[in-house]
This record gives sequence, C-alpha cells and structure tokens, in this order.
Amino acid sequence: MDLREAAAAQVQQRVQELRQKQYNDGSWRFCFEGAIMTDCWMLLLLRALRMEDERLTDLLTARIAGLQVANGAWKLHEDEADGNLSATIQAYTALLSSGRFQQSDANMQRAAAFIREKGGLGEAHFMTKFMLAVHGQYAYPHLFYVPAALFLLPSYAPLNIYEFSNYARIHLTPMIICMNKKFTVADVPFPDLSHLHVRGETSWFTGQRSSLLEAILKEGRRLAAYPRAVQQRGYKAAEQFMLQRIEANGTLYSYASSTFYMIYALLALGYETVSPVIQRAVKGLRSMLYETNRGWHLQNSPSTVWDTALLSYALQEAGVSADDPMIAAASRYLAGKQHTKQGDWAVHAPHVPPGGWGFSEVNERVPDHDDTSAALRALTRTAAVDDRFRERWQRGFRWLLGMQNNDGGWGAFEKDANREWLTCLPLANAEDAIIDASTADLTGRVLEFLGGYAGLKADHSAVSRAVSWLQRHQEPDGSWYGRWGVCYIYGTWAALTGLQAVRAERDESIQKAVRWLESIQNPDGGWGESCSSSVQKRFVPLSFSTPSQTAWAVDALLSVQKRETPAIRRGILYLLQQQDLKRHVLEYPTGLGLPGGFYIQYHSYNELFPLLALAHYMKCKNKQEGR
Repeated sequence: MDLREAAAAQVQQRVQELRQKQYNDGSWRFCFEGAIMTDCWMLLLLRALRMEDERLTDLLTARIAGLQVANGAWKLHEDEADGNLSATIQAYTALLSSGRFQQSDANMQRAAAFIREKGGLGEAHFMTKFMLAVHGQYAYPHLFYVPAALFLLPSYAPLNIYEFSNYARIHLTPMIICMNKKFTVADVPFPDLSHLHVRGETSWFTGQRSSLLEAILKEGRRLAAYPRAVQQRGYKAAEQFMLQRIEANGTLYSYASSTFYMIYALLALGYETVSPVIQRAVKGLRSMLYETNRGWHLQNSPSTVWDTALLSYALQEAGVSADDPMIAAASRYLAGKQHTKQGDWAVHAPHVPPGGWGFSEVNERVPDHDDTSAALRALTRTAAVDDRFRERWQRGFRWLLGMQNNDGGWGAFEKDANREWLTCLPLANAEDAIIDASTADLTGRVLEFLGGYAGLKADHSAVSRAVSWLQRHQEPDGSWYGRWGVCYIYGTWAALTGLQAVRAERDESIQKAVRWLESIQNPDGGWGESCSSSVQKRFVPLSFSTPSQTAWAVDALLSVQKRETPAIRRGILYLLQQQDLKRHVLEYPTGLGLPGGFYIQYHSYNELFPLLALAHYMKCKNKQEGR
C-alpha cells in the first residue's frame, strides 16, 4: 500500500470513529482540559460555602494528587523545568482543605519544600494570591483601593472598564470588589499556610511605578474623593455588571474562573451562601465537570461549539458531503447556537448586528471571532443549498467582517479593545490578557474564511488590510506568534493558510515561513513546540513531536506547496503512526490560555487536526495524479 492509499484508509477510519462519537443533538463533546487551578478552586469553594460533597471531593483530590511529580511539585506541561510554583501552591492548599491530606504526609512535605525553595507564597501569581487572600491566608495589598466610581464611568471616558479586554474585566470586576472590601470567608476554618511564607509579603504587582501608574493612581484618588453615596452606586453598578452577564447555566460568561470570583464578590456584597444566584452558580460549575482518563476535571469552559464546528469542517474537507446525516445534524446544532443578542462587543461596534458564535454551548453573550469563522466554514456548503442556513451564514459573515480592528487585524472577542498603554499596568500577564489586540492566529484564520469560503479577493479592503497586518507582524525568522495555541507553529499555520486563501503569488514572506517550518521539523518527521515559547516569546522546541502541531505544520506547507515534498511526506508518515505514540506525547497541551499559567489539552485536537491534514494531503495527491 502506497502513502496515498494508507492516508486514504486512515481518513476513512477516522471518519467512521467520529460518526460513532457524535451525540444525538449533532454535537461532539470532548474535554477542554486546562490547568488544575479550577479543580483546586472548586475544593476551596465547597469548603467556603460549607457544601459537603464527599464524592466530588474524593474525585477531585484523587486526580490532583495523582498529577504530582517526584520532587513534590505540580507542572503545567511535561517539559516545565522543576515545576510550577503557583500550581503547586494551588494543589497544596486544595489538598489540605479537602481534609484528605495532612501537612505531615510525605507528598505534602515535598510540596511544601518545593514552595519554600521557590520563594514561598509571595512569589505566586497575583490570581493565586487573590484566592489565598479571600480565604484568609494572604494579606491584601496595603492601601490598595480602586474607587467603585470607576464602574459608573461611561464607555467614552478615557479610563473605563470597556477599555480592558472582556476576559480581563469579567475577572477584575469581582476581584476589585473583594480587594476593596478586604473580604475573607467568615467562620470557616482553613489550613494555616504561614509556614509557606519565606520573605514576608511581597508586592502583588510587577515592576516599578511608572508615570502611567502614577497617572492612574492620581485619577483614582480623584474618583475616591467622590461622596460615599456615589461609591455605593459604583458597587451597585459592579454588582449589576456581573448579574447581567450570567449565562443560563448560572456561570459568569460561562467561565469557571470568573464564576468563582463572582461568588466571592457576591459574598463580599452581603449575599448569603444559600442565595439562589450562588446556588445556581455552583450548579453551573458542577455541570462543567468531565471524567478524563486520569480522573474528574472541572473544565474552565466546555468547548462544544468549537469542537463541533472544527470537526464538521474537517469531515467535509475529508469528503463527507453536506447532506450526510452526520454533517446535517452538526449544521443544525451550530445554527441553533448562533448569537442573537448584543453583548459587550457592541460597545466598540455599536452598528454591527449580532450574528457570531461562542465557544461553549451555554454561551449566549460572548461570541468570538475564532468560533465564528469556524462555524461559518462548517456551514458554507449547507448554506449554499439551503436558504434557512444561508441567512444565518450571511449574518455571521457580516458580524465577523464588522469586527475587524482599525489596524487591519482581528483580536479574539471584540473590536479595537487594544489600547497598548494598558499593558504597562504592573500586573502579571498584562501584555497577554489586559487587552484584546490583533493576533496572527485570529487574523490568519479569519482571512482563510474570507478568501476560501466567502469568496473575497486580495483587492477587497478588509482582505488587503489583513494581509498588510500579517506582513507587518511576521517574525524575523519567518514565523508568526499565535496567541491561542502553542505557539509559533500555530501562528504560522494560521497566517500561511490565510494568506494562501486570498493570494496566488508566492512572495518572500511566504517562502521565508516555509523555510522556517521545514527547518524545525524533528527527526521523527513530526513537529513539536514547548509551552515555554509563550513565556519566552521565542520558539522553544520540544524533544518530541505532537499530532496537532505536526498537523498544523503539514497543513501550512500543503497550502503553499500543493504537492508532496520530503518534509510533507515525513510529516504524513508521522501522523499515520499516531496510534503508537506514548501518553505524554498525546496529552501534551497545545492550546494556550494564559502564558505561564494556563495551558489547554483539547481532547479533540488529536482527532480533528490530523484528519484535516490527511484530507488536504489526499486532495493534493489526487490533483497531482489527475484523479
């Protein structure tokens, strides 16, 4: 059997396996496996709310304990040196709080030694310090106060919450409430962590005070001078901001992390633990639990819409027709998940009608550009022959086009939430999380849709501006950095496929990217990149290849070269041997949430991206051979 025949056989096998895994509603449901943070915070929350759930406690603690490495630490990815301090603090605190472990246990002693060796609690990420603070185990920052009047400022004010990215403001709002009020959970004993303080309390914030920070503090002092009644109105506005963004399942923005913070903020505002909004929030958190092969995990946000859109698209690229029952069911599911309400995105794009898609199936308020372009690709063939889907497709297309940033690129969630001066705030990950700037992965993938599925040409103004943005932001070595995947392979794949979808000529920037991809191919024929790339902001190779990153690289090369080359052939051979790969290879996280803090193992990625690359390889081979 030649390589083309072997690839064809595996494509058909993968198609049949996915047919069996589809749910009755047309969706595919794979785990969105993130860091242990959500599992740890769930254990702390159960204790804070005095919710006795012995079974869930046992399930979560078993998984957390099972992920500890030999030196006592917990890691965010296989090749992380030594371990991750914040993750280890989170696990240590949660395991003690569960009552299943004691400080005297050997594994806990190793964890405590690691924490002290790395500087103690004072060196943790500020989000970890926050959770310790609300449980009385870390001091809130001295004299820190964000005037509540901030939440009364209109969106056109120079400093207002809508200047931040949506994921920043939905987390910062409840954090500010708790920090202002110095809130701690009352009458609930928590394990004493004083033995983990090494150098006393260090700053919650990073770096030195800048002129920008001084200006913000000056403005803050002015707002703080407002009468007490105004400050109280500000807290009421912050409370309403959260309550109005609760999804149908009770979670805030459908994120577990922001839901935890909201619950503590509501307690700080005087809510009782038995209040309906808190009870619904906990129920919503429970609904996001998923059983993995290592135990139960609380997903930060289920990825059902994302997985279903990408899988439907990949299956259609593999030759499954749009009227096949599997694709028809997926199309109906996706059509039903299109957003019809205006969300926070409308603040910066008030004249754009709703029409996007979100990440999780419960998400009705936070559409994003990645899911929207993925859903539109999946629905394109159906929309071409069915008027009901065509109207939805056109609404999604108009929304996506209307969300292009003024600089020509696309961010993740909103239009022009990209005030770079905010990244100067002394907060960890400010550059990555405070704003929602244009990125190569989003811009490239939207461009691929616009050129490959919406039929826009290079001379269209939106396309030409996006192409210019990508050209301006290419790295000197020829790669592009991807914000939501790991990392330079991901960004380069998205940029190359996007550029190739809208332009035929092969200019030097494209050839430079091809040479870079070929230069980093591993001896085993695959590609692998470390999560450390996101922190160091340079390509950091893995000692092994991963299926998803190999598929991205192969797909990118195929989009440009459109024929089998030695590099592509070796990559396809690697993908055909996926069933023989070891667990640490298959489970390496290639999704990115927060550099250095939150990486994602999408359980769908090893299913869909190799299928997509193999399908595109088959198309190229068939075209070469005149089939």
